Amino acid sequence: MDEQRLRALLESVRANTTTVDAAIHELRHLPFETIGDFARLDHHRALRRGFPEVILAQGKTPEQVAQIFGRLAERSNRVLATRVSVEMYAAIRDRLPEAIYHPLARLLYLDRSATQNRLDGIVVASAGTADMPVAEEAAITAELTGSRVERIYDVGVAGLHRLLDQAEALQRARVIVVVAGMEGALASVVAGLVAAPVIAVPTSVGYGANFGGLSALLTMLNSCANGVAVVNIDNGFGAGYLAGVINHLGRTTDGA
Repeated sequence: MDEQRLRALLESVRANTTTVDAAIHELRHLPFETIGDFARLDHHRALRRGFPEVILAQGKTPEQVAQIFGRLAERSNRVLATRVSVEMYAAIRDRLPEAIYHPLARLLYLDRSATQNRLDGIVVASAGTADMPVAEEAAITAELTGSRVERIYDVGVAGLHRLLDQAEALQRARVIVVVAGMEGALASVVAGLVAAPVIAVPTSVGYGANFGGLSALLTMLNSCANGVAVVNIDNGFGAGYLAGVINHLGRTTDGA
């Protein structure tokens, strides 16, 4: 339950449109709810962190994902699951048709707050087209945190003129997510051009000596450009979430 839903519940009690017993029933599952023997859902997280618990679908069965997603959707306006397979989506689709599946990013999400104002300020840039699955995971996650995202894809260091053509967009951003595989040099290049913090995401895209993203990770960790933070390999979700948090610092939804 997020702050908006909690406020609405308390206001309805004050207005005598909801009984005290009904409100107690709604609040009974705070701070968590147990589902069978496989999950304890943290319904209190949205009040503490401003965003509900996120489901890592990888390693779970389709039925487990469906049950967890459905219970979270009962108590939150936003639900996000990462690393979702087509089979998992099939288990949820009929039960919750308003949920949206993004096959490229392997994200399943529900956003009943989509009409709320979103804050400008985030750019997600990728080195190559092959990095787009991770970049889209970051971009959609950031959008769900209440930010508007500008995407700049396929601007890797093999053709720097493509990146420099986007200098204006990069320089007006409050925070930039840079997604790159191979040698992962793009994050350092971007950080050398802008004042905003850069969140670097190494991807597992590359040939043998890329070592599944390790070469890009080490390049980013050893960046000589200041203001670069690095998340784990292929962790678009972590980068998008952090970008959303940074973008909201000291601001309201009217853009101030």
